[in-house]
Amino acid sequence: MTRWIAILVICSTILGGCGEKTYNPRDINSETDICEICNMSIVHHEYAGQIVLTNGDYKIFDDIGCLMDYLALNGEGEIGAAYIKNNANNEWIDVYKATYVYNEGYWTPMNYGVLAFATKDEAQEWMINEGEGRLLAYQDLLTFKWGIHE
Repeated sequence: MTRWIAILVICSTILGGCGEKTYNPRDINSETDICEICNMSIVHHEYAGQIVLTNGDYKIFDDIGCLMDYLALNGEGEIGAAYIKNNANNEWIDVYKATYVYNEGYWTPMNYGVLAFATKDEAQEWMINEGEGRLLAYQDLLTFKWGIHE
């Protein structure tokens, strides 16, 4: 009987390790992190982005435009997750689910002028309080004309 219990415990332990892997964002370190695309230090954390690769490596970006450049060059094949800072509260949010606001006049580290928000309501509130802008979804960014970066 104890032999069967031991076998069940071993099997459940092995199967428990087969769950879906999670890819969490990490803190940005201004002293060591540089943007994967433009090689600039990550000084303005509130605009930072990051990609967590399926092998556990991180790619760090100083602006959503640089993150999108990386995706254009490398595709999405090895990506476990991608995050950008929410302009409303400086929390990490999913790049694919975020709502974006573009305005050529918005300042961002590489002057892309695109801000990220967790919800459409947050984005609209930002536009009401801070001035005009254009709402975008992640899919819009794939073919977006990036202002001065065209």
